[in-house]
Amino acid sequence: METLNILDVTVLEPRLKHPTIFQKFDELEKGDAFIIHNDHDPKPLYYQLLAERGNVFTWEYQEEGPEWWKVQIGKFKEGEKESTIGDLVSKDFRKAEVFKKFGLDFCCGGKKTLTKACKEKGLDVVQIEKELKAIDEISSKSSQDYNTWDLDFLADYILNTHHKYVTQAIPVIQEYTQKVAKVHGERHPEAIEIANNFVKVADELLRHMVKEENVLFPYIKKLAAAQKNGTMVEPPHFGSIENPINMMEAEHEEVGNLMEKINMLSYDYTPPADACTTFRLSYAKLKEFEDDLHQHIHLENNILFPKAIALENDLFE
Repeated sequence: METLNILDVTVLEPRLKHPTIFQKFDELEKGDAFIIHNDHDPKPLYYQLLAERGNVFTWEYQEEGPEWWKVQIGKFKEGEKESTIGDLVSKDFRKAEVFKKFGLDFCCGGKKTLTKACKEKGLDVVQIEKELKAIDEISSKSSQDYNTWDLDFLADYILNTHHKYVTQAIPVIQEYTQKVAKVHGERHPEAIEIANNFVKVADELLRHMVKEENVLFPYIKKLAAAQKNGTMVEPPHFGSIENPINMMEAEHEEVGNLMEKINMLSYDYTPPADACTTFRLSYAKLKEFEDDLHQHIHLENNILFPKAIALENDLFE
């Protein structure tokens, strides 16, 4: 960035600092940026700019103390807007770990922007953005770039990996949670609530997966085949694919809410001090189940479903 685009606010009177920065921002063309140079962390400016101008800017630390801070502030390009949490994870699944760390839902809540999600939970969006940027600076060695997979391949992957896991894991977890509730429920009443909530999770998910396996996924694979072969697809009985997708996403949210309740009841799957082996194992299996569910729902809500909608629109234009 050229020197003329650096605004040294250390030479300004305190009362003029923020007005000068706002004026500089307002004068920016869309897609342009400038750097502020300061002698302390200008984080409060981020929230003031967000409150007064809205979510229309980028904020990137170039230098972070201890003596000087430099932050690049940019204005979104024409048509550009903040990515949703789901978009961020779709492009780099490693970022899911940051969202897990801060308790941000990237699957069912993946359509929220980071700013909105942080505001709802009272989290420091600037700190989270720093951690996300740190991941960007680490080269990814993952060979599983789900966002580039063909839709039929992705659908089969979900079926063979996540649907299969859910089917196998449910009876095991139900056995453990019911046993723990029966043996330890009097001393740990939360164990009874956990067992009852997991019964609801199991019932909801098993019915849900049948609909995906028998109706939605076969249609998505037909769309993918039509695109590859240049053939036509008969309009489905359910109308637009958005109709079953809306239903699936609502069911995802229901299951996600139930698992969040189980997570809270178990204090993030932390067994009590007097927990027996089965008690500890039930929590370990529940955590494994939740982790798999997050990726499962993310792949559907944030990648498979939006691309299937776009493909149907293209084929039926």
